[in-house]
Amino acid sequence: MVLDAREQVLDAAGRLFAERGVQAVGMDAIRDAAGISLKRIYALFPSKEALVTATLREREQVVLAQLEAIAARTEPPRERILALFDLLADWFAQPGYRGCEFVNAFGELGPSSESIATTVRDHKRAWVELLERLVGEAGGSPPLAAQLSLLVNGAMVSAAIGATDEPAAEARAAAAVLLDAALPAAGPRSRGRGATSAP
Repeated sequence: MVLDAREQVLDAAGRLFAERGVQAVGMDAIRDAAGISLKRIYALFPSKEALVTATLREREQVVLAQLEAIAARTEPPRERILALFDLLADWFAQPGYRGCEFVNAFGELGPSSESIATTVRDHKRAWVELLERLVGEAGGSPPLAAQLSLLVNGAMVSAAIGATDEPAAEARAAAAVLLDAALPAAGPRSRGRGATSAP
C-alpha cells in the first residue's frame, strides 16, 4: 500500500514523537524519515504545532477503534471494562513503551498550545465517556467511570516510569475491587485475564 504525502508525514512524525518526544524531534528529522521535502511538509501542516495536533488526532482514531471493539463485545459490561485493562497490558508490553502519547505531548506543549491541550482533553474525555457507557450498562453510576479512568491514567504513567507492564494487572485488580463494590451482584465473575479475550 502506497501512502500519500500527508499519511507519510503523519506516520513518520507520529513514530518519532512517540520514540523521542515532541521537542526532541526537529522538522529536518521528520523530513528525512518521511522522504518529503520541508516545503511540502509545511504546505500540508503550516506549523509543528499543527503537525503534532494532527498526529494526536490520527492516534486517537486508532485508540478509539480498539476501545470500541472491546465495548462492542457480547460479554457482560463488567468483563468488557476489565478487558480495557488487558488492552493496556498489550500496550505496555510493546518494546520502547514511553507512556501515553497524549499525556506526554501535553506535558511538553500543553501549557503553551491550546490546540494540543484541547486535543488531549478531548481524548481523555472519550475514555471517560466510554467507561460511563459501560458502567451504565452494568448498573453503575458516572463517579465509578471517573474512578476507573484514574486507574487507567495512573497505570500508563507507572508503566512508563517503571518500564514494566505490571501496572496493567495491578490496575485491573483494583478495577475489579471497585466494580465488585459498586455494581449489583450478577453471577459468576472472572478472576483474571484468562477470562477475557486480548484485543
